[in-house]
Amino acid sequence: MAPTLPSLDIRRLRSYVFRLPLFTRVIVTFVAFFWILELQQIWNVVQWGALIPKEINFGTMYRLNTYPLIHRGLVHALLNALALVPLLERFEADHGTLLSGAMFFGPLSTLPAAGYLLIERGVLRQNTAILGASIWVFVLLGVEGIKTFKSNPYLSISTYRIPTWVTPLVILLFTTALIPGTSFLGHLCSVGVGYIYGLGYLKILAPPEKVLRWIEGKLNLLGRLPHYISIDQKTYEAPTILALRRDPRLLKIPPYLSAVLILIGVVWLLLLPLDEYSRHTYISENALLPGQVHTYFGGSEQNVFNAYKHEVQALTGKGHEEIAAKLSEIFRSIGLKAATQKYEYHAAGNTYGGENAYAVLQAPRGDATEAVVLVAAWMNMDGELNQSGVALALTLARYFKRWSLWSKDIIVLVTSDSKAGPQAWVDAYHDEHSPLSAASLPLKSGALQGVVVVDKAFDHRFESLHIVYDGINGQLPNLDLLNSAVHIASGQMGIGVVLQRMWKHGDSYRGRLQTMLRGMASQGLGHTSGPHSSFIPYHVDAITLQAVGDGWQDELAMGRCVESTFRSLNNLLEHFHQSFFFYLLMQPQRFVSIGTYLPSAMLVAVNFTIMAIALWSLSGRPPKPKTEPPAAEKAKEEEVEVVEKDGMVAVVPKKDLAIVERQLFLPIVLVVSSHFLGAIPLYVFNNVSSDILPQILAFSAVANIFLPTILATLMSGYITLSSHRLILLQCFSLLLLGMFLATLATLNFSLAFLIGLLAAPLSFSGVPMSGENDDAPLKMSLQRKVLSNLVLHLLSPPVVVLALCKIFGVDAGAMLAEAAFGWKVSGLWTQVVVCCIWWPAWLIGAAIVSPTL
Repeated sequence: MAPTLPSLDIRRLRSYVFRLPLFTRVIVTFVAFFWILELQQIWNVVQWGALIPKEINFGTMYRLNTYPLIHRGLVHALLNALALVPLLERFEADHGTLLSGAMFFGPLSTLPAAGYLLIERGVLRQNTAILGASIWVFVLLGVEGIKTFKSNPYLSISTYRIPTWVTPLVILLFTTALIPGTSFLGHLCSVGVGYIYGLGYLKILAPPEKVLRWIEGKLNLLGRLPHYISIDQKTYEAPTILALRRDPRLLKIPPYLSAVLILIGVVWLLLLPLDEYSRHTYISENALLPGQVHTYFGGSEQNVFNAYKHEVQALTGKGHEEIAAKLSEIFRSIGLKAATQKYEYHAAGNTYGGENAYAVLQAPRGDATEAVVLVAAWMNMDGELNQSGVALALTLARYFKRWSLWSKDIIVLVTSDSKAGPQAWVDAYHDEHSPLSAASLPLKSGALQGVVVVDKAFDHRFESLHIVYDGINGQLPNLDLLNSAVHIASGQMGIGVVLQRMWKHGDSYRGRLQTMLRGMASQGLGHTSGPHSSFIPYHVDAITLQAVGDGWQDELAMGRCVESTFRSLNNLLEHFHQSFFFYLLMQPQRFVSIGTYLPSAMLVAVNFTIMAIALWSLSGRPPKPKTEPPAAEKAKEEEVEVVEKDGMVAVVPKKDLAIVERQLFLPIVLVVSSHFLGAIPLYVFNNVSSDILPQILAFSAVANIFLPTILATLMSGYITLSSHRLILLQCFSLLLLGMFLATLATLNFSLAFLIGLLAAPLSFSGVPMSGENDDAPLKMSLQRKVLSNLVLHLLSPPVVVLALCKIFGVDAGAMLAEAAFGWKVSGLWTQVVVCCIWWPAWLIGAAIVSPTL
């Protein structure tokens, strides 16, 4: 793929910096000066100059002017300075140096501060400090928003008209969502003050021009101060975004910005395992009291467990009906109400059938409105007989029956397998099942509050507990349940706990990162990782306790963990809600919450939106003339127009005010059609037999080599694919991709982040930012086309799937069959994202760089 990032012109940058007016230089100098002062430890500059509501009194009124100059660290100061300089330089050029200083060290600092103090202290009764030059940035954005609205009131998109004055508010929302620690209220007050100033209501607070001229003349400021702009030197440019957007230098910024956002997103993710960005786990729900009870499971229960294990071994190789009947007989012999449920699903040419057996222990101190579930699958996720796990579940059922302390019903469920069985049972429990696939449950209890699955497929003692917690579509159980199990196992019982198959974890950066990435991979796939996964979509928090390793812990130790966990669940007064449902775990005792990790995926998604906005701007630029006239003739023939604005008069070239009509219909139809076209591979991969799924995947990988060229040829045969239409085609494709990924990031962060990285080349291939917006065919260099095609075809969805299966040693047919099962039975929508979001965007991007266009 040919890079689209233009080379940085150091001379232009140097020229721009040297032409900055005086007041802008003074502000940047002050920001740098106060940042340097923050490096020393003797005097707390932030505490001295920040706007802290409770610290405001008659003696600290200076804070109303100093808070925009104070920052928290170099990154904060640098980003604010970069955002402020172009806006402030424009304001100073329009109003003069003296007036700019009077306004920014006067009303444009104090009024946002006053509004913030009034609401923060007077209404909300809070004491959140604010600081930073972003206050001035949003003031100036508000001013520019009103200026743009007066000259160009609406942005027309199809039949919709969006007021241009909302632009600062949109930037405010994005800033608040993407940058942690920003003050929404402070920035909102700044935008409000900017609006009022732009409407002219604050002119009364500005010093009269006569006074400013008298000061300038008396002190000879223009002659003494370099880069000074006098009140009579201020420029009278038409404040129109139309003229600004046609500056070709602006279109050089988005590729750099997109690349920087992707890089920051990746670096952000890599920083998460550090102590500074992750947190130690804790219990939010005080009623749980994990590990606070004495467990009594042991002693003679070993003999009961051995007896049940012999019963389970005797059923090995028997049919599902015989196994379920025998388990029901055992449940009834304990004194529990028992029932069975048959089920049969068909997916990818395979049949998933069996019969579940379950029993209900009615709580002596409850009213059957709530229940907790103990699950043991007859066959675990590895296809092994879960003989010790089933025997332990039966032993615990008999043990729980002897206690009278339960306030919630206990359901003991033994399923025939680890995927279809639990799904059939939980669907039927909530009456969401299909009678053709699963039978109704003759026996029910109350609302399910929590689920614990036991998995021990071997006879020998184990070393540690592997806690599996990933749900379908990346959903996770409440962190309190997971923390309780970890606290009980490692703290109370002294059993080691591992996550994500990290059998050896030294709590190093590498170990944390590997655990987090494994968790992201599992969450991104969204598949069933254990019997517990089927319960999580119903807002029933569930985990699987899997015994691993060869150590000195026996089945009774695992039983005591389950007993203590159930005792904690028995204490719950309401459903899990106090702790996090969105998190990434680095190790059993360390996690990152959604507020910390979400910006990394959002930054990757926003890069597509930024490139879409840049392409939209490019589509509105008038085409260059075919032949350039001589300079003298050009100066003579150039038509101009007089623009009057706010008492100012400007002479503007007519070409800068020209409006280019965008041909929206065809690009929108093509983009929408491509996304609907994704239903074809979605149907094929979810409905054909698993025997031919590997061949179909290989055929798709080969077909995708020719499909973009075929699509481009068909389109160019019936319609004229001009440069203008291709610009809009890529614009809408990237816009939808960015929107989908940003939305998906809040539901399945890992899937959005991974697809965002794999689709990132789409931002830098296709239409070059230096391209022409006209009715002629798109001009692209051969080197750029070849390189773009090579990278895009290496990152096509089927090729990526084949490569990942090869790298991790996974059978592609089995993986696709499991995905088809998830689609048919569990409601898995990972393939919807791949087929209907990622693949259509890839198809359009590859078609644009096709050799036939």
